[in-house]
Amino acid sequence: MKNVLLSLLALLLPMTAKAALPAAVDGQPLPSLAPVLEEVTPSVVNVYTRTRVRVRSPLMDDPFFRRFFNIPDVPRERVSQSLGSGVIVDAGNGYVLTNNHVIQGADDIAVTLQDGRSLDATLVGADPDTDLAVIQVPSENLTALPLADSEQLKVGDFVVAVGNPFGLGQTVTSGIVSALGRAGLRGLEFQNFIQTDASINPGNSGGALINLRGELVGINSAIFTPSGGNVGIGFAIPSGMARYVLDQLVAHGEVRRGSLGLVVQDLTPELAGAFGLEPGQGVLVAEVLPGSAADTAGLQAGDVIASVAGRPVRSAQAFLNAEGQVPVGERVPLDYLREGRERDAVLVIEPPRVVEGGDLDRRLDGANFTELPARARAEGLTGVLISMLDEESRLAYEGLREGDLVNAVNRARVDDLDDLVSVVERAPGPLLLQIRRNGRAYVARID
Repeated sequence: MKNVLLSLLALLLPMTAKAALPAAVDGQPLPSLAPVLEEVTPSVVNVYTRTRVRVRSPLMDDPFFRRFFNIPDVPRERVSQSLGSGVIVDAGNGYVLTNNHVIQGADDIAVTLQDGRSLDATLVGADPDTDLAVIQVPSENLTALPLADSEQLKVGDFVVAVGNPFGLGQTVTSGIVSALGRAGLRGLEFQNFIQTDASINPGNSGGALINLRGELVGINSAIFTPSGGNVGIGFAIPSGMARYVLDQLVAHGEVRRGSLGLVVQDLTPELAGAFGLEPGQGVLVAEVLPGSAADTAGLQAGDVIASVAGRPVRSAQAFLNAEGQVPVGERVPLDYLREGRERDAVLVIEPPRVVEGGDLDRRLDGANFTELPARARAEGLTGVLISMLDEESRLAYEGLREGDLVNAVNRARVDDLDDLVSVVERAPGPLLLQIRRNGRAYVARID
């Protein structure tokens, strides 16, 4: 029996040696991502947040019930926790890029580094329009990830996603760039996503998408999933957009955006044929806002914008992205076509016009009104936006909120700020504000 076992062992040993992966082929080591990841993973952190939500039973609103049972008037708190990922992009200052939806509304933010350290973080600023945020941690022995030029990415490039899926801890997946310039996700004003088939799951949000040189090409943000799990369609915010938002948030605590004063729409095949152009050769100017930089420069409805700041624009979303990544006050060269002839102009990005409600009428004190963004106008909306509202103001007491759209006052239509000023100044009695919120109309009486 012993001799039989020895014979079997002698036969298996050569088979095992043949099945083992060789260390090298033709003298060359096998390719591996390990050397790149050794440099990258110290820069990717896990982000943990805690949010305290006050929970109050309806019975607690009854003073008799509270007195009868001797219950103090102190609402209970429910603590909700969430997790995500982040990327250290400035080791000297301790700046970490992550998604806005990871830290939104959080009372406490903490990050865990690859070496096991747990650090408290503070919010520097957030930009809901791109779903990006910057948090800051103590800058001790940190490793930052360099940002690549995402404009150089091509479909088919290999990429690696690093993050904290399902709270399991740091995890690495690989894939390719499946598509560029993706848009259509709800709730975001600026969209230019990198699509990848590298596995991205809940908890990966805010993590790094890197190239094979170990540079950051995107911030993982969202997935398309019919089932709740990964199906190979993930989206990342390009590093070019992330860099601009990072600089703005660090400098101002917010992203300050302006406008050229143009409402544009996609150049459909029908419209392109009417203008003698190919689809995707530019975007059509649907409206020029009076008094804007575009109006001053002489642009007209019907012009076709071909490029902004030297970059071709092939869709209304691409135009919006380009406009949204130019600082307020900066000059922007613009190429356009009119009646088949090429023209150019230089426009200045202007800050949004703001009217303080208290300057119009004392009853509107505590509210700021701004013009609608060009995207909203392109979707057919009219009116003015309540961009800021004091919680102690009369409007807030009557149930109005920031983000409400005012499209009529005392049954007189309001298309822009000039209309609002004119109508309110003529109103002799109570103000009847017609409000639009989440697709529904309301009327508020302000005495």
